[in-house]
Amino acid sequence: MSDTPVLKVENLTKHFPVRRGVVIQRTIGNVQAVDDVSFEIKRGETLALVGESGCGKSTTGRVILGLMPATGGSVQFKGEEMAGLSQGALRRMRRHMQIIFQDPYASLNPRMTVGQILAEPLAVHQIAEGSAAEARVRELLQVVGLLPEHARRYPHQFSGGQRQRIGIARALAVNPDLVICDEPVSALDVSIQAQVVNLLQNLQRQFGLSYLFIAHDLAVVKHISDRVAVMYLGKLVEIADKRTLYAMPRHPYTQALLSAIPTPDPTSATQRIILEGDVPSPLNPPKGCRFHTRCRYAQPRCSAEEPLLRDAGGGQRVACHFFETIPTAVSIKPADTTGSKFDLRLAAFEAAKKRNEATPAV
Repeated sequence: MSDTPVLKVENLTKHFPVRRGVVIQRTIGNVQAVDDVSFEIKRGETLALVGESGCGKSTTGRVILGLMPATGGSVQFKGEEMAGLSQGALRRMRRHMQIIFQDPYASLNPRMTVGQILAEPLAVHQIAEGSAAEARVRELLQVVGLLPEHARRYPHQFSGGQRQRIGIARALAVNPDLVICDEPVSALDVSIQAQVVNLLQNLQRQFGLSYLFIAHDLAVVKHISDRVAVMYLGKLVEIADKRTLYAMPRHPYTQALLSAIPTPDPTSATQRIILEGDVPSPLNPPKGCRFHTRCRYAQPRCSAEEPLLRDAGGGQRVACHFFETIPTAVSIKPADTTGSKFDLRLAAFEAAKKRNEATPAV
C-alpha cells in the first residue's frame, strides 16, 4: 500500500452540454472543458497544474473531488475508485480530501461567523465540539495570520485576502490527506503568500499531505511544487519535474508560457515567444493537436493526428509529435534572469518566506 499513490487520475473527461430551445431542448454541442487527463500524486508530493485561464484547471480539481460529475474516466483516492460511492462513503472520504477555492467572496457563507465556518467541518466529521472546537478555531486563525477575536466577525467584514486565509483555515481544519489548492494565494500580498506557502509546506512535512496546486504564479509554483503539469484547452501538454520543466521546456506552449517572464535588458538572450491568434473555443476545439493553430512549428500531421503524451526521458512527458526536433534554446531559469521583474518578485518572495519560517503548523 505504501506505493499506492494518494490520487490517481486516468483519462478524466468533463464535457458540458450546450442546449438550445425553451420548451423542447436539444443538445447542439459539448464544451470540452477537460479531455482525457491522466496523472498521479504520491503521498507528500505537490503537483502544480498551470495554464491559461479557461484551460480547465479548476474544473479538473472540482471533478476530482466529486463537486462535479465526471463525463468519463477514473479517479482513485488511495487506491479506491470514487465513482459509484454512496453519499455516506463519499462524505467519509471527503474528510481526507479538501479544497481551497479560488474565489474568497463566493466560498464563505455570509450568514455564518468565521468561528461557525471553521467549526462546521469539525462538527460534520465529529472531530471536536464545545471548548475543544473553539480552541481549534483559535489555533487555525492564528496559523493563517488572523486574530482569535476574528472568530466573532462575518465574512463581509474582511478583505479579499483575509477571506482567502479563512478558506485556507477551513480546508486545513480536518487534517486532510489531499488538498486541492485552487489558486489559494493569488489574492494575497507577497509577505502573506510566503506565510501561507510556508504553512502549507510545514503541514506537508508534518502530516505527509499531498497537494494539487492550481496556479498561474510561476514564482509560487517553483517554490512549492515537486512536479508541474501544463494544461492547454482541456488537455495536458507536458508534465515534468519542476527543475526539468523550468530548465528545458519541450512543448512549444510551455516554452511560450515561460518566455512571458519579462526581461528589461534588450540584449538578453531570452526571446519572447508571441503566440498568434486567440485560444480556440472548447466548444469546437481544433482537430489533431489543439495547439497547432498557434504553434510556429506546426506541420500537416499536427492538424490530422492528435499527439500522445510521450516519454521524453527523466520522467518528462510531452504531447507533441516533433518535440525531439524542436529547439530547446528557450531555457528558462528564473534564478538566472538577473534584473527581471520575475527575479525581483522571486527575491521578494524568498525574503518574505525566510521572515515567516517560524510560522507554526496546525
